[in-house]
Amino acid sequence: QVQLVESGGGLVQAGESLRLSCAASGSTAGINAMGWYRQAPGKQRELVARITNGGSTNYANSVKGRFTISRDNAKTTVYLQMNSLKPEDTAVYYCNAVRIGPDYWGKGTLVTVSS
Repeated sequence: QVQLVESGGGLVQAGESLRLSCAASGSTAGINAMGWYRQAPGKQRELVARITNGGSTNYANSVKGRFTISRDNAKTTVYLQMNSLKPEDTAVYYCNAVRIGPDYWGKGTLVTVSS
């Protein structure tokens, strides 16, 4: 089992920044990649950014150039630096861990961007 705990969400104004953190614990040795998804009201959950154990990253087109995903050396904490936030970034952000078998998910952290 893997437990994921997100932190760092909150209310900000458009143009401001936030940094989200996700700490993984438990059976973390088998994690192949970690990432962030988000779900806005009335919309499907979508991938925001992902980082593999090899360090490869990919981003949603809507956040490229504004968001940066990174992780600590132990590969158990992943961060999402979000700059130049827009009202359309408002959503619940979920941490995701990929390993053999079902993905693991955190409970989510709310990011609200006011205009």
